[in-house]
Order: sequence, then C-alpha cells, then structure tokens
Amino acid sequence: MMERVLELRVHGVSNTPPDQLLGLRPTPGGDGPQPWLVAGDAVTGFYRSTAAGPDDPITVEAYSWGQLTSGARTARDIERALWTLLLPFALANVALYARTGIPPDPDRERWRSRSGITAWLIRLFCLSLTGTLVIAVTGVGVNLIGWQCVGQGCLDHLPGPLDFLTSNWWRQGTRALAVGLLLPLLLLVLIGAVAWRTYQYEAEMPADPQPRPTAHEPEPQVEPEPLENPLQDPTFWCGEGQLRRAAVLHLCSGAVVAAAVPVTGVIIMAPPQGLRAAVAWPTVAALAAVVAIAVVALGRPWLTRRQGHTPLGRWSATVAALTGLGLLGTVLLLLLPDGRLLADLRVPICIRDPDIIGCEADRSLPGYDAIVAWLATYQALLLMAIGAVTRSGRRALVAPLAGGVLLPLGLVWTVRGLPGLPAAPAGLRPWMLAVPAIAVAVTGLLLPRTGPASAEQPPDADGGVAWGGRGPAIIAGFGWMLAVAYSAGLLHWCSSLLDDRARPSGRVTPPPAVSWMGVACVVALLALVGLLSRAAFLFRRLRAAEYATLTADAADLSAHDLRRCHDVSTFRALHRIVGEHAIRLVGRYAASSAVLVAFCCAAGLSGGRPGSRVPSGWQLLVDWTADLGGWLLGWLPLVVAALGLLGYRSDTVRRSVGVIWDIGTFWPRAAHPLAPPSYAERAVPELQTRVAGLLALTAHDPRRMDGVILSGHSQGTVICAATLLQLARRWRRRIWFFSYGCQFTRLYGRVFPAYFGPARLRVLTRALTWPGGDIAWTNFWRPTDPLGWQVSAGERDVPVADPEALHPSGGEVADPPIRSHSGYPDAVEFARERAVVARLLRRAVPSPRQGVG
Repeated sequence: MMERVLELRVHGVSNTPPDQLLGLRPTPGGDGPQPWLVAGDAVTGFYRSTAAGPDDPITVEAYSWGQLTSGARTARDIERALWTLLLPFALANVALYARTGIPPDPDRERWRSRSGITAWLIRLFCLSLTGTLVIAVTGVGVNLIGWQCVGQGCLDHLPGPLDFLTSNWWRQGTRALAVGLLLPLLLLVLIGAVAWRTYQYEAEMPADPQPRPTAHEPEPQVEPEPLENPLQDPTFWCGEGQLRRAAVLHLCSGAVVAAAVPVTGVIIMAPPQGLRAAVAWPTVAALAAVVAIAVVALGRPWLTRRQGHTPLGRWSATVAALTGLGLLGTVLLLLLPDGRLLADLRVPICIRDPDIIGCEADRSLPGYDAIVAWLATYQALLLMAIGAVTRSGRRALVAPLAGGVLLPLGLVWTVRGLPGLPAAPAGLRPWMLAVPAIAVAVTGLLLPRTGPASAEQPPDADGGVAWGGRGPAIIAGFGWMLAVAYSAGLLHWCSSLLDDRARPSGRVTPPPAVSWMGVACVVALLALVGLLSRAAFLFRRLRAAEYATLTADAADLSAHDLRRCHDVSTFRALHRIVGEHAIRLVGRYAASSAVLVAFCCAAGLSGGRPGSRVPSGWQLLVDWTADLGGWLLGWLPLVVAALGLLGYRSDTVRRSVGVIWDIGTFWPRAAHPLAPPSYAERAVPELQTRVAGLLALTAHDPRRMDGVILSGHSQGTVICAATLLQLARRWRRRIWFFSYGCQFTRLYGRVFPAYFGPARLRVLTRALTWPGGDIAWTNFWRPTDPLGWQVSAGERDVPVADPEALHPSGGEVADPPIRSHSGYPDAVEFARERAVVARLLRRAVPSPRQGVG
C-alpha cells in the first residue's frame, strides 16, 4: 500500500469554515468538491474534501472547533453571548497561569514557594470576586428593595407581585430583608446550575488509543517521560473534580456574603438580646466558619490539584452544611419580631428640607456602604500582593501586608485610640489613611524583580516577561475593574429605576462608592482615549519608517508601486506595534488605573458623595461627571453582551475582540470555577485522540496514516502545542508540526512564561526532535502579520513573502493580495516545505535534514 501523510489543519480564533481550511474553491454550477465530516460532530468535527482519494500521498483534513466559541446564528448564540458577562471571572482565572516559577510537575509545588503563595492569593482574590457580584445583587435585593423601597410608589416600579411588602406584618422589624435576600440566593442557584452543566463540557477522552492486549500478551510497559512543562501533566485537561469542589466553595461563600449584609445591619442597628441573640451569634459563628474554611481550603491539595473525576469530599459537605445553618439562622433572625416598624429604623434626611438642590440622603442599610468600600479596598491591596510576590518573591509581601494592617489600625486609632499613641487629630478620618496605606503597599510592586528560587524552571524562562513580572496582578486587576464596573452599573440602574422623586421620603439611593465609580469611569475612559492617541502616534511613526525602508530598497518605483508600498507599510507597522509596543502600552494604562483605584478607595471609605449639597463650579462638574459615569456604567453590561453576541455572529468583530476571549477561555478553570468553560478541555483531547488513533491503526487498515503534519494557525498553534506535549513519544516520532501566525514569543511567551517562555518552548522542541536529529517543527511568519512572529526555539523559521509582488504579473490584472494573518497554506513557501516534510515522514527511519533547526 502506498505510504500516506495526513496534513491536519487547526484554525484560529476567526472560526475559518472547513471549506476554506481545505482550500476548496467554488466552481461554476456549484458541483465542485465539498467538505464532508469524517469524525466528530457539527460542534467539533474533522472534515475532508469529497475529492480526496484513498491513495492520495498527502490528505488534507480540517479540524473545526470554532463552534465552541462562535457558531451559527441560533438561539444558543445568545446563551453563549451571556457568558461574556462573566468575563471578569475569566480574566481572574487567566491570572493563575501568568505566574512565574510554576514547576512542571504540580505535585512538586509547595505552598511556601513563590508560585504556591501567588496561587493561593489569586484563588483568594477569585473568591472575593464572587463576593463582589453577590454584594452588588444583595445591594439590589436587600438594600434597595428590602430596606429602602417599602413605599407603594417605589414598589410600583418593581415587576412581579411584591405589593405584599407594604403590609404591616412585613413592615415590622427587618422582615422585608428576608425577601430581598432571595435575589442573590436565586442568582447563585442559577449560576451554579449553569456551571454544573458545563462541567460535562470537559469530559475526559481516551488520548492514547491502542489495541487491547490479549490474555496471553502482557500490556507493554512504557516508561513515563519526566515532566518538563506543566502542559505535559496528564491531568491538565481533566479537572472535573477540582471544578466541582471549588464551585461548592464559591457558591457557599457567596451565600455567606449575601447573608452577612442583613445580619450586619441588624447587629449595628440594635444588638440582639434574648431569643434574637440566641439566634444571631450562632449564625455569625456559622458564617465565619465557612469563610475561615474557605480561606484555608484555597491552598490545600484537594482544591489545587486537577485529579479528574473525584468526589466532593467531607470538606465540601461540611461547608455546605454550615452554609445551610447560617442561612437558616439569618432568615430566622430577620423574621423574628422586635416590635418596631421598618420606617422607624431609617433616617430620611431629605424629609427635613426636600428642596435642597442635589440632596442625596444616604438611607442605605447600616453597614452596607462600609462593606462595599472595605471590600474594594482590600481587593486592591490583594492585587498588589499578587503582583509583588510574583515579581520579587515572598519578601515583597511585607509591603502590602503592612498597608492592609495600617488601615484597620488607623480606623481604631481615629475612633477609640490606641494604647501608647496620642489621640488622633480632630479632623483626621479613616479614609485619609487609605492613600498612604495603599502607597505603602505599592512599594512592594517597585522592588527589583528576582527569578524564581527553583531549579525546576531555568532563569531564562523569565526573560522578557510581560510587565516586569506583575502579569497576574494586571490581568486580574482588569477583571476586577470590570466586575466593579458591572456592580456599580447594576446598583446605579436599579436605584434610578426604583427612585420615586415625587416623594423625598421614598428616595432610593445607591452606596456612595457607586457615585465615585461613575467619576472613575469617566476618568478611565479619558485615559483610554489618551492611550489610543499614543498608539496612533506610534503607528504613524512606524508606518513612516517602514515606508522609507520599502522605497529605499528599490529604485524607479511607479506611482502604483509607491501606493502599494504605503499599503504594505501599514501592515508592517501593525506587526511592529503589536509585537513591540502593545504590552508596554497596556502596562502604562494599568499604572494610571492603579493611581485612580487608590483615590477611589479613599473616596469610598469617606462615605461622602461627589460634589456637595449645593454644587457649584468644579463641584458641579464633579456631580455631572458622576451622573454621566453612572449612566455609562448602567449600559456597560448590555454593551459587553452585545459585543459578545456580535463576536459570535460577525467575523469582523470576531477577529478584533475574539482574541481576548479565546485566550481567556483557552485555560482550564482552575482558579475560578464559575468562569466560562474552557474550549481547549474538549479540543485538545479530541485532537490528541484523532492523531493517535490514526497513527495506531494496523498497516492493512485503509484509514492508516504513516505520518501526520499537524498544521496550526494562530490560536490553533497553541492548541497543537498543548496536544503535542500530551502525546506519547512513539506518536510524536511520526508527526511534524507546522505553525503559522504563531503567538508564542510576543504574546504567550511573555504573558505565560511558565508554559511558553523560552525554556519551556525548548521542551516542545526536544519533544519534536526525532532520533536522527531532525527537529520536526517549521514555523512560518510574515512581517505583515500583526499576530505572527518568529519563534527562535530551535525550530526552522521560514519567512513568507507578503505580498508576492507590488504589481500584477503572469497575465493577472489584480494586485497580489496582502494576506497578513491569513492564507499561509496558499503561499509558495508553505507548499515547498510541505512537500519536503512529506517525503521525510514517508521514510521508515527519518534521516537528518540539512538546514533544520
């Protein structure tokens, strides 16, 4: 039988259709070759051309996985577009993989190591991010509806039968808060149900198919390869048990946070006595126990290791039981009568003088505003701790810890005084200490960067790391700012909906921190405009430099050629600005955002609102800015969801914004279990099973392939690399890797150095080195491709001319296209390299190839 080679093409984020992947062209009459499904299904399928014959020396097959992240125009697109609202969780989850110093074997990671402490801090931050969402929804249900909105005029704005809250029984004490508590609990049930269903998405597949040994034939013993890259971990793509346990922890912690809001309000308004005290304090103990167990469990192996399908365990049952007891005690505490009316517990300031311009009476539930402000402040300090430890090791943790300790000590000093210290000045307030405390924490981010103190990751693995080693903090920080913006927008929109301005006594107001978030939103947008202006200036300068280079290399260029040089210089400038300046620009925006966050935290702790009671001059401008920012924040979730929907339906939007989404959802949910599901947990095992299955067929099977060219484009190169590192050595010796539009060096290698850094990429090179010395990896790149660069990890880098010429030739009348990031298989260099590689794969014993590596 003739030796056959399969070229298996894997597309990138743009969800290239199978016919384009296979290079099929439309023919007159429409009766030409068509793609047909040979394995898989309509969601993730392997396609070949109907014109492909069984004796073709090279068979082209396309793996289409794009339906996992972008699909047809169906109702399911809307469901998946709603996942974009969980983008903050996805970014926080990605931060776990941006750490440096991650050992290749997860069992070798210790809690006290740099990567171990950072992982625990990131998981703790993810837990607090769940609390941010719950705090916002609890603010709507408990604070706005159950506490402030008890008048008929306010309740008329609510959908559903909530008129019963105006009855005398529900208006007594804090009973209406029990109804408001149902809203965050229902949200947690909904998110938990959706997340639980998506865990089936990560079904582990057999990745090493082989004939079963007979009773007389013992199973061959294969010595396992030592782990040199975390992507080689066999449990990396199968963590269903870890996800379930982490989800229980997050959902229970979220329920505890929701219950803590009304319990705190009850204790502040009137310390419980008698029967209410017998219910309140055990409830507080149960809620506190859940939080304590969660903080400790985040660093335990049963939650940090991916071990496939494993039971929940006794700790999960304990947390669930304590949460149930805490919720039961909370509801009972809220329903017990205390003889007072709900209206008597509030202080409606605006009743005294409703004609005051800009009157913003703070009628929030006692303690809620403080919870929101302190949670945001300590999340900011936690982000600084993550960045400091990742950059400089455990010693850098001292600065953010000092900042976190100074704040509560300053609060006690200003309120009650501290032994051995003079009384606080009369005008000093706790919020004034926020900026100095955050400044102390920031010093940890400015310490010199040090390499990981571990021999398991060579020092050069940190070379060129993004943002000076602060990557996890910056990535998680952007997710946090988006989550805070979502929460502020929700509270602002709901308070505006419920506000009955005709009656000042019925006025509904959001927390003061929400108003400051509106100011911060406008300032952040102005900073973004400045960043884009700087990027535009750099782009113009780079384009001028590239144009000068192109025109200097050739003489006697026509006006047509000069215009074409201008077009080519545009793409080359994009290539350079993405590869040389993008990460630096994002870092500068992150630095400006950190300053803004510090002042917002101080403003939130102050308890005041922007402007004044009678705004004038610049105070009027601040007040107007807060209103504009609140309006923008209210629309933000809808805008993000709309972009997500367009990303699924529009290729143009998909190519521009889909990169961030596909990078975020490539990584498994190991830090935040409620993030959108990882498509790679299905794509990598499927690709692995397909390749190994074809190579494992017997010699007489007509489907057998003697060699495989694994051909990945853009994000497909990352999927292929993960697949190759999971395959057994005997299959890799019959595989050649083609990468084009590759993002290993300028993006993945800098942001995720523990997986794609220089040292870890050489692991892939060694894995693809044949016994004869061939390095079975060819990388194609173009100077006009913004996302494709050289790799320089020992592989063969092949530059691809783009365009092929500045003017038509050979009878053609159209200019040769500038393909940029697409069309690599149509290039002459690709076809030439594929022919040579196919000859090598057909040989029984591959011989060394000259010029490879």
